[in-house]
Order: sequence, then C-alpha cells, then structure tokens
Amino acid sequence: MMQMHQCRFQPAQYLDFVSRSFSGGLWRLADPKISLASMASLLLGACAAAREGPLSFGWLAVTIAGIFAIEVGKNASGEIFDVGTDSAVAPEDRSPFSGGKRVLVDGLVTKGETAMIAAAGYALGAAAGLAIVLWREPRVLWFGLAGLAMAYSYNGPPFRLAYRGLGEAAVALCYGPLIACGACLVQRGRVTSAVLLASVPLGLLIAAFLWINEFPDFLADRQANKRNLVVRMGRRRASRGFVALVAAALVLVAALPALGLPEAVWLGVAGFVPAALAARVLVKNPETTAALIPAQARALLSFVLMSAGTGVGLIAGPR
Repeated sequence: MMQMHQCRFQPAQYLDFVSRSFSGGLWRLADPKISLASMASLLLGACAAAREGPLSFGWLAVTIAGIFAIEVGKNASGEIFDVGTDSAVAPEDRSPFSGGKRVLVDGLVTKGETAMIAAAGYALGAAAGLAIVLWREPRVLWFGLAGLAMAYSYNGPPFRLAYRGLGEAAVALCYGPLIACGACLVQRGRVTSAVLLASVPLGLLIAAFLWINEFPDFLADRQANKRNLVVRMGRRRASRGFVALVAAALVLVAALPALGLPEAVWLGVAGFVPAALAARVLVKNPETTAALIPAQARALLSFVLMSAGTGVGLIAGPR
C-alpha cells in the first residue's frame, strides 16, 4: 500500500524565513556603507564648523541620524522605481557598487514592505530636520526640503532626474555643497566661505563615483531608456568624461589656498591617488564589469580620503 507523505505547514519556520528575508532586505537598504557619500560631506561640514568654534555633538548626532534615514528612504524608493531596470542587469554585469540594492529583484522584501521602509526613512529624516528647524536653526528648512526633493526625484516621478541626464549634477550638488553647508549651518548658524569652497570639489568627486558606477548598468539602463550621461555619451567617451571630472576636482582642491583656505587642505589631494588608479582602469576597460569593480572601490576611497584630508586641513591650518 502506497504511503502518502504530507507536507506539513510549519508556521514557525515560515515566520523565521520571512523575518530573515525582511531583515536581509532592510540591511541592504540601510547598510552603513550606503551613507559614505553623505557622511563624507557631513564630515567636511563639521570640520569647517569646528574651524570656527566648538561643535554641538548632540545636534551633530541629530543631523547624522536625519541624513542616514533619508538615505535609507531614498534607496528604498529607488528600488521601487528602478526594479525593471535593475532586473535587466545581466549576471556578468552585477557589481557590489551598482545595479541597485536588488531587494525586490532577489525577493527579500515585497514592494509594499519596500514602500513602508521608504516612507519610514523619509518620515524619520523629516522629523530630525523639523527638530533642528524648531529648536536649533530655522534656515535649515530650505536645505532639508531641497535634499528631500532631490533624494526622491533622483529616480521618482515626475522629474526622474537620473533618467534625464541630470542625476550626476544632482548628486554633485547634494553630496557636495548641500549637505556640507547644511551641516555647518546647524553648528555655526551660518555657511562659511571655507565649507562652500571645499564642498564643490568633494561634490565633483562623489559625482565621479556615481559616474563609474553607471558603466556596469549601461546596457540595462539603455534598454530602460534611463538616459544618464554614460548612456548618452557611450562608455568609451564617458570614460574620458570620468577623467575630466576627477581632473576638475583636483584643480579646484589645488586652488583652495589661493581662495583663502589654509595650505593644509592640500591633504585632500591624497584622495586623487585612488581616483587616478580608477581612471586608468576605466579608460582601458570601460565595457568589462569584472575589471571595473576594483576601480569602483578606488573611486569610493578617493572621496572619503579627500573629505578626511581636506577636513583635517581646515581644522589644523591657521585661521
């Protein structure tokens, strides 16, 4: 007599699976390394403020928490709007630095859960910003509104900046002057010339990191009509555009002492060593993702070193 093997429903195992999937998806969206660009800009803003006087570490913590929450919200909303494009990235073109967080593509969370994470991230970021506006510095409101608008509009409708060739400029503005100057404003009640000047080359170098991250996604982005600058220019021509962007940032850093900043800010030039190495690899291999992954890592290291070096130079240099 044939025995029937019944598949037993085990709620505990199912709930454990769901929990592990959700936590894995949340971790991808909130992994601290996603905030390196915003934290590099915030570090520069804090260093510029420290050059003028003592920091309020409590309000610095609120600023960090708010920006981090918005980063999580931005990543989550971007996953929803970009899921079709991300799913079209070929396996050989996947990279730890591009192709989205893939939480929907890999089935870690549902679209509803992703929307919930996005809403929570934006709400927490807005709450931190509102606290600063009410009890510290009202003029931060305009910085916060601009940051929220660009974070959502990078992929979100109706503007979809990344699809119109405006994403790189938005990143340079947001992760350069907007965050750095906003952080300085929270601390000092004003935007100093030092933070404004130093944040421009940092923004360019962070935009260069985005630029190199667009190369592995080129085919998927072109198919989805995501007309970022790499898609518009083509990979070989865009590889030279990356070199030009890095060179422009280097020239600006070199010019900072002539604009009134201490010569110690030249410590930020250390960031251009990994940037140059990344540019060399990119120009030689603009169409091979496997070769580009180390270059992407170097591009990330470049703006972190530039921020740290310039920030230390601001504090250490004569006033």
